[in-house]
Amino acid sequence: MKKRLMLSTALIVSLVGMPAMAAGDAAAGKAKSAVCAACHGTDGIAIIPGYPNLKGQNEQYLISSMNAYKSKERNGGLSVLMQAQASMLSDQDIANLAAYYANMK
Repeated sequence: MKKRLMLSTALIVSLVGMPAMAAGDAAAGKAKSAVCAACHGTDGIAIIPGYPNLKGQNEQYLISSMNAYKSKERNGGLSVLMQAQASMLSDQDIANLAAYYANMK
């Protein structure tokens, strides 16, 4: 019983200490995606060779990628273009865009 109580307490403490993840709004992401479409296509399929397709991509991967560009942790190649774009996005914008592209089928 004591062990179960300790495990429950540890779980609650760890969950309370976790930052809240803003849920993405795919409709808001679609409205914000016009700039993305110039390189990644209106349907999420890149129109420029070598650029990634975003359609159906994992939502958490998109969020972490955009945050890495925003914080300039992703470097090299054409990352300077994405760094500039990501710097203009709020955390909620990023979550919305990620939800939009992840939900494309």
